[in-house]
Parts: sequence; C-alpha cells; structure tokens
Amino acid sequence: MAVVVQKYGGSSVADATSIKRVAQRIVATKKAGHDVVVVVSAMGDTTDELLDLAEQVSPLPPGRELDMLLTSGERISMALLAMAIANLGLESRSFTGSQAGVITNSAHGNARIIDVTPGRIQSAIDEGAIPIVAGFQGVSQDSKDITTLGRGGSDTTAVALAAALTADVCEIYTDVDGVFTADPRIVPTARNIPRISYEEMMEMAASGAKILHLRCVEYARRYGVPIHVRSSFSVKEGTWVVGSLATAETTNEGNEMEQPIISGVAHDRSEAKITVVGVPDKVGEAAAIFTALADAEINIDMIVQNVSAASTGRTDISFTLPANDGQTAMNTLNKLQEKLGFDSLRYNDQVGKVSLIGAGMRSHPGVSARFFDAIAGAGVNIEMISTSEIRISVVVGMDQVDEAVAAAHRAFDLDSDQVEAVVYGGTGR
Repeated sequence: MAVVVQKYGGSSVADATSIKRVAQRIVATKKAGHDVVVVVSAMGDTTDELLDLAEQVSPLPPGRELDMLLTSGERISMALLAMAIANLGLESRSFTGSQAGVITNSAHGNARIIDVTPGRIQSAIDEGAIPIVAGFQGVSQDSKDITTLGRGGSDTTAVALAAALTADVCEIYTDVDGVFTADPRIVPTARNIPRISYEEMMEMAASGAKILHLRCVEYARRYGVPIHVRSSFSVKEGTWVVGSLATAETTNEGNEMEQPIISGVAHDRSEAKITVVGVPDKVGEAAAIFTALADAEINIDMIVQNVSAASTGRTDISFTLPANDGQTAMNTLNKLQEKLGFDSLRYNDQVGKVSLIGAGMRSHPGVSARFFDAIAGAGVNIEMISTSEIRISVVVGMDQVDEAVAAAHRAFDLDSDQVEAVVYGGTGR
C-alpha cells in the first residue's frame, strides 16, 4: 500500500462534469489499495474572476482581505469534490489549508510554507477516509491569519503535504500529458519528456515553463519527493521529475548512461528590461542600485554590464525583472538618480526570454554556437544573454519569441515525427 498525494489544477475541476471525472480517478486509486490525499485548485478561472471583482470594489485591496477572498475558490472545489466522492460510495473529508496544518509566514499574497503539521490529515487516512485539501493557502504562524502562497501555490501545497506524510509520490494532474520539450501551443511537434531531473525542471520552471511551479520543484528536491506530472484527461504515463544531476547515471534505470544534451526550450513573456544609462564606473554603484531594488522586494533575473567607455568613465547596466514590478523599479531608481549620478533610465516591456535547458550541455562543446546560429537563422535579434551550468537564456523582442522557440527546438532535433502533445483545455496548469 502506497501513500499517494494527487493535485488537480483548475482546468481539471472546471465544472461539475470535470469534478465527477476527477472523483472517479481518485476512487479508482483508493480501490487499488492506496491511501490517497488530494489537493485541489479553484475551479477554472475562479481566482482571476475573484481578483477582477476585488479590483472593481477597491483599486488597492488590503492583503489580508484579498487572501480571505481568494481562498474561497479552493474551498468551493474541495467541498464539491468531497461530495462527488461520497456519491461514489467512499468517505471523504475536506480541509482548508489551515485545517490541514499548512503553516506559513505572514506575507499576504506570496506566503512561504514554514511547516506542515498534518495531524488531522493522517487521522482521516487512518480512519479510511480520503482527505481533500484546499491548495494555495495556509495560516500565518504569527498572526494566525489566512494566507495565500502565490500563483501556482497549489503545486507547493501538494509537495509539502507529500513530504510531511512521507508519501511515495506526488501526482500533479494538469491539462497536458506531462512535461514537453517546448510549449505545445507554440511547437505542436514537441516531445514528451519521460524523466527529468529536479535541477532541469527547476531551470525550466524559472525560465517560464508553466507546467510546474518553481517553489514546488525546489521543495520536492529538498525533501526527495518524486513528482509525477500527468493529465487528468487521459491515462498516458506523463513525466517523472526525480533524481539530481549528481546521480544522473541512475535516473534512467540503467537504460542509458548519457543524459540527452538538451531537455527542452522554455519561454517567458512576463519580463521587462531596464537599462540604467551612464552609470559612473566606480566602486559601489552597482551595489547601490541592486540593494535599492532588493529593499523594494523586486526579484532580478538577468544582468549585463557593459565595459565602461574610456572617454567618459561611464557604463550601462541592463537587467530584467517581472513586468509587474516595472513601475515600482522605475520609481525606486528615479529616486537614486541624483545620488548616484547616472544619466537616464530606459524601460522596455516588449521583450521575452527564450531558454535552452539540458544537463548534457555541461559536457558538449558548441551548444551555445548552435543555439545562437538557430536564433540568427530565424531572423531574431538577441538583446541579452545569460547562462548557468545547464541553461542558456536570451532576451528577444516580444513578437519574435515564437520564432526563436521553434528555431531552437528544430536546431537540437527535439521535434517529434508526429503531434504528441494534446492541450485538453485551460492554460496548461
């Protein structure tokens, strides 16, 4: 008997028919002899609709009350799913995040899980019931207020519960058949990836692949929780996220000793680029810029600093950040202009990031050249470049993202001979 945590996204529980179908899958897993714990997202686009409603009432709603509002979406879906399971003859109990023991910090809208104390969940399991937990939410350790974990937080809820319960697997059910080598909405011939390491999946998530939330993969890696990404609309095998690069030779079960050179191509259209023009080339200037942005709680992604011009002793610093933080960043930097003495600021939110991810690039020369040649061959201009051990990212114009993704995918022979990816609905979550 295994302990299985199953998470169902919004598109999987979008309406009554979908909820009944999910209930049948859960009951089938239970009847196969497993202990099942379920985490659910809000139905369909409920969270977006609640956000729109809040904005109609208040242009700047208090964080505490917004969290109280948004968590109602998951409570609706958990209760309905429990009813559907009861209708199939099995006992089910629904729990909010706080009832399930998900303890967080006090950061409304983007709280982080501090601890999980799943006493009530374990008791329900021991009594033969199926616990249904509202994802995306918890309770603050300090204030005892309801908190939310940010977009994609239900993934993190599921993995955190799986770790606390020492579950055998955390199954993430979405509306595509696993993790693919590119977004099938852009590359219909993208291939399914049967197995991928935590590190590669983290790079893909950080680079814009929406199939799994970054914090979910980080949590899974830290606690060694195997993640199985599958579709709730089919019975295909999907993708296993398991194993680290340090033990890569064992992740393929001995079938092949070498990792594929490239696992996939990811993209992100949610970034903006800021250039600080004419920064005096002296000690402490860059530190002052990025300290101010950190104090404003702005996450920076890619950073490029030009060589200073000999005639002026000044340089330009460009960086990317979430477009939602663009205005805050510009306001923060404008306040520093007189103190630091830089010339001006440039802002561009019509950019996108395209990333090539793969453990094999560590030991294969020429990957960068092949990637850049493919981008150039598609007539796409590169504005910025950033690399890690297993990732190469470029910033390109927003309207050229699709061409860049398709070109890179072809260049590394990732295309399938046939269309493998089926998008069953929703947004891929």
